[in-house]
Amino acid sequence: MTEKHSSKIYPVFGILLAVFIMVFGLVTAAKDIKICAVFLGGMYILFLITGFYKACLKILLPALLIAVIFGGITYLAGRGVNSALSIALRFAAVFEAVIPGMSIRPVDLTRNLNELHIPRGITLGMLIALNFTPLLAAEVRQIREAMKTRGAGSIFNLKIFYRAFLIPLIMRLVNISDTLSLSVETRGFTLESSDCSVYKRVKPGVKDFAVLILSAAICAGAVII
Repeated sequence: MTEKHSSKIYPVFGILLAVFIMVFGLVTAAKDIKICAVFLGGMYILFLITGFYKACLKILLPALLIAVIFGGITYLAGRGVNSALSIALRFAAVFEAVIPGMSIRPVDLTRNLNELHIPRGITLGMLIALNFTPLLAAEVRQIREAMKTRGAGSIFNLKIFYRAFLIPLIMRLVNISDTLSLSVETRGFTLESSDCSVYKRVKPGVKDFAVLILSAAICAGAVII
C-alpha cells in the first residue's frame, strides 16, 4: 500500500535539507556574512510560505535570543561587528536547520528509512531521537505541575531542584527507557538482517520536489547576489 506522507516534507528530503542548511550556513557565516544572511532569510521565508510556519514560529524567539546573546558577547569582547554577526548567523543556521526535522512524523521517517534499506540501528536511533524531545518536555511539565500542587517551592533552590525535580526526572527517564525497550521487543523490531515489509509506503509529492528546487535556487541566488 502506497500513500502520500503526512509530514510537511518527505522525510529523507527533510533530513538532507537540514544538513544542507546547517553546513552551508556555518561555512558561509565564517566566510561571507552577506551570502549567509540572504540564504538564511530566503530559506526562512520559503519555510513560512510552504507550510512550515508553526516550526518557524517556535524557533524564532529562541534563535533570536541565543544569536543576540552570543553575538553581543563577541562584540563586547572587542572582536568587532563582523565577528559578532558571524557568530549570530551560525546560531541562526543551526536553529533554522531544525525546522525540517520538526515537521517530520516519526512513523513516516521509519517507513521511509526501511524502504531505502537503511541499517536498522540507524532507523531505531533516529526514531527514538525524534520522539525523545517532546517526551522529555512532557515529563518536565508533569514534574513542574506536581511541584506546584505540593507547594515544593522554587526550582532555583538547589535542594528543591535536586530532591523535587532532578531525582523524579531521572526516575521517569529510567522507567521510560525500560518501557521503550519492551515496546521495541514486543513489536518485533530487531537489529538483525531479516526480511521485513512496510505496511504503508510513503512517496514524495510535487511540494517536496518544489521545496528542494526552490532551496537550490535560494542558495544560488545568495551566492550570485
